[in-house]
Amino acid sequence: MSEVKIYRVSGEMMLSHDRFPEWRKFTVYVRAVKPEHALEKVYSDLGGRHKLKRYHIRIKEVKEVSIEEVDDLSIVRLSMLTKWVKP
Repeated sequence: MSEVKIYRVSGEMMLSHDRFPEWRKFTVYVRAVKPEHALEKVYSDLGGRHKLKRYHIRIKEVKEVSIEEVDDLSIVRLSMLTKWVKP
């Protein structure tokens, strides 16, 4: 089984593309097995949350980072889990 890693994905997204287009920078931490999977997760999350198409998202960098560099508490807590317990 493959090891899950943490990736920092940064880039730009176009907000309010219909009225006053504006490119905003973003940085997102994602847990994934491969960089390609992290990229797909970011496209899916940003597209669903902000109603963006893929061409409204420009990815600048996908980089594997250590847990000490992550400032998203939910990603840190997920990485520290050792097992799942079903109720």
